[in-house]
Amino acid sequence: MSKVKKGVRLDHISKIYKDPKTGKDFYAVNDTSLTIEPGSFVTLLGPSGCGKTTTLRMIAGFESPDEGEIYLGDEPINALTPNKRDTAMVFQSYALLPHLNIYDNVSYGLRLRKVPKDEIRERVTRILALVELSGMESRMTNQLSGGQQQRVALARALVIEPSVLLFDEPLSNLDAKLRVQMRTEIRRIQQEVGITAVYVTHDQSEAMAISDKIIIMNRGVVEQMGSPYDIYYHPVDEFVADFIGEANFLRGEVMDSSSAEITVNIEGTAVKLPNEKGLSAGDKAVVVLRPEAATLKASGGLPCEVVLSCFMGSYQNYHVKVGSTLVKLEEHNPKNKRIFAVGEKCSLVFDPGSVHVL
Repeated sequence: MSKVKKGVRLDHISKIYKDPKTGKDFYAVNDTSLTIEPGSFVTLLGPSGCGKTTTLRMIAGFESPDEGEIYLGDEPINALTPNKRDTAMVFQSYALLPHLNIYDNVSYGLRLRKVPKDEIRERVTRILALVELSGMESRMTNQLSGGQQQRVALARALVIEPSVLLFDEPLSNLDAKLRVQMRTEIRRIQQEVGITAVYVTHDQSEAMAISDKIIIMNRGVVEQMGSPYDIYYHPVDEFVADFIGEANFLRGEVMDSSSAEITVNIEGTAVKLPNEKGLSAGDKAVVVLRPEAATLKASGGLPCEVVLSCFMGSYQNYHVKVGSTLVKLEEHNPKNKRIFAVGEKCSLVFDPGSVHVL
């Protein structure tokens, strides 16, 4: 696509609905501002009801914001209908036309736009090659697998050459193995075309695998926006830490502090940690410990007791009790390592640089 790349900007966007049970208004999206850079792949991620799909639908024009303005590039688009916006949507249900073959499904939007026939054929042929469906132009959509139908839906959206491609949980109808394959394909195609993509999912692994940036939403507001790496290792709060991956929370009180380091009392044991948050003596500290960042040793860490020890092949899955706190950890490559049994007393050990303090 030779078009100038465009990003998306949301400026204090809100969407208000009425609760059918109580009759009261509530914010599905509340005063949200964010910038999606041109050519980037950004995922809106969060639990059901967090506002991610409503946000996507407002960008597409299927919903209108009650407050704020949406910009595509530098153009305000609130007043534009969906067909007048320089966007295209790939739906969860694919929304293919069952009485048309692949070629006619993909060319449908171009024919509505009165594009010349020769140009339609050239563009459809090129896009079908991109999604690896060349030679299947005459196949009816009801003769296709789920993955092939998804490729047709993607081709139909891409062929009109939008500035922004919108995805509404497009892989949720596929089986687990095909989901992984198709998310890789979607990312490959997005990077090859260089299009701006906004993707909605509740699947954290999907978001981590394909995104340049992830936007975590909760109860209509943006909790955090950042790279998958930043959100995983530097969550802003417990909600984000718990939503992205598995997280353990060790709670304690700061006994001593400097600008670089704090000493935290965790279940009676003094632990030295980086002072990322500028905490002082007497402050409460929450330590985010990922399961893969900890190990068990005979001594030298936080005293604990094993309550689950399960061999999983590539790792040993442990649950241990540190005082009253349950901690989950994964001992990777357990061959030739000591395996601790249920009921054994041992120590939970981790590198202070591998945890994050809230």
